Amino acid sequence: MKKFSIPSAPSFLLIICAFVVILTWLIPAGAYDTISYDSEDITFVIHSQDTDKKIQATQHTLDSLQIVIPLEKFISGSIWKPITIPNTYQQLESKPQNAIAFLKAPIKGVIAAADIIFLVLILGGLIGVMNYTGAFDAGISWLGSVLKGKEYLLIILTTTAITIGGTTFGLAEETIAFYPILIPIFLAAKYDAMVALASVYIGSSVGTMFSTTNPFSTIIASDSAGINWTDGIELRILFLLLATIICIAYIIRYGKKVQKSPENSLIFDQKKEIEAQFMKLKPLKLNLQLRLILIVFTSCFVVMIYGVSNLEWWFVEMTTVFFAGAVLIGFLGQINEKIFVSTFIKGASELLGVAFIIGIARGISIVMDDGMISNTILYHASEFTADMHQGLFANLLVFIYGGLSFFIPSSSGMAVLTMPIMAPLADTVGFGREIIVNCYLYGMGLFAFINPTGLILASLAIVNVGYDKWLKFVIPLVLYLLVFVIIITSISVQF
Repeated sequence: MKKFSIPSAPSFLLIICAFVVILTWLIPAGAYDTISYDSEDITFVIHSQDTDKKIQATQHTLDSLQIVIPLEKFISGSIWKPITIPNTYQQLESKPQNAIAFLKAPIKGVIAAADIIFLVLILGGLIGVMNYTGAFDAGISWLGSVLKGKEYLLIILTTTAITIGGTTFGLAEETIAFYPILIPIFLAAKYDAMVALASVYIGSSVGTMFSTTNPFSTIIASDSAGINWTDGIELRILFLLLATIICIAYIIRYGKKVQKSPENSLIFDQKKEIEAQFMKLKPLKLNLQLRLILIVFTSCFVVMIYGVSNLEWWFVEMTTVFFAGAVLIGFLGQINEKIFVSTFIKGASELLGVAFIIGIARGISIVMDDGMISNTILYHASEFTADMHQGLFANLLVFIYGGLSFFIPSSSGMAVLTMPIMAPLADTVGFGREIIVNCYLYGMGLFAFINPTGLILASLAIVNVGYDKWLKFVIPLVLYLLVFVIIITSISVQF
């Protein structure tokens, strides 16, 4: 008997899509009325099945409709998509979807998510060009030479740098390229390969877990939730700092034990094998040219944040910034035109799978919308959570997202698949939709530390560390972070 294996994320999403098509035959169609803000007339527009009606845009109007959202969020543009009006659900004539709808769904999804997909592809091209210049590797290698005698700073700076990459632009798969460069540096500092692995992988995981400007999670999830990605960013930054401190302290504690006595290493039996494999490699040097490249790369995200926050930029403008950054880096790196083009395309192609996942997942939402079952599911979910305590509900979502991420490890795929359904639940429970986005981030982020369908197995293969040894190392940290997440989630719903 052949062993069962979990399909890839695109295949699994297609299976879900087929399942949703079947559900349109089983679940009654239904719809809520929705409300949107008209900035030109300064009014609310209530959309029902047959009519649209304009009413005065006041807080009293929102209160009378039992919409627990401040008026300022509509006026400022934080909520710019139509939102569900509680207690307006009505059952409608069923609209079951067929095989043709299933085949069209991914195509419709790709078209609907074109703005997000192009951002992903251009960002992939930028990262590909950055990797070609060697700026990433050189920047991290430079740390090893300047921190001699202060090796603990190597852990702090490496983990912090990777965390910043994870929280800003979703640095994850790209970290695989860092291990051959970093491991010799950490071994020379009398650490073991586990410390190097932890500094990179945990840094990336905690960064994406508390994403701030990450287009692959926070921006996509917020967009799908109908809110601005800057909503709740202040608390997210604070929690990111606290979680990073917890992770760094945990890694340093283990690293000091290994420095004091190599026998304390969880991979001590592989010490000679790992040293023979990695100690022959030489770190790159960070010269003026690579420094300038790193400055340009960092500036892309500074410009993006400023543009979105102050100039009303969105996906077209953000994508343009990353494209311009890639061209400028190619110029500074004196990359041949043909090599630049092929490198950029290769970098973009490495994220093509992510782009398709976004499209397929968006297609599932389209099938649910066309079959008009989304609101029916939402109605029954809201009925289930109507009397649930806010803190209990939010923490329950963290565990739900953690479990789902085993089957859908793609953060972008998870966001566009679930947010249209889960985000409106915040309106019925009584807190901001950014809390739902945070629960999604926390749940996926926590499970990413150990998720075998994610990136960890590929990273362990490069470092030559067994999955069982990694679990022994990281499980206590996961438990610490779980307690931390439960506390901050319970506190967040009170604001």
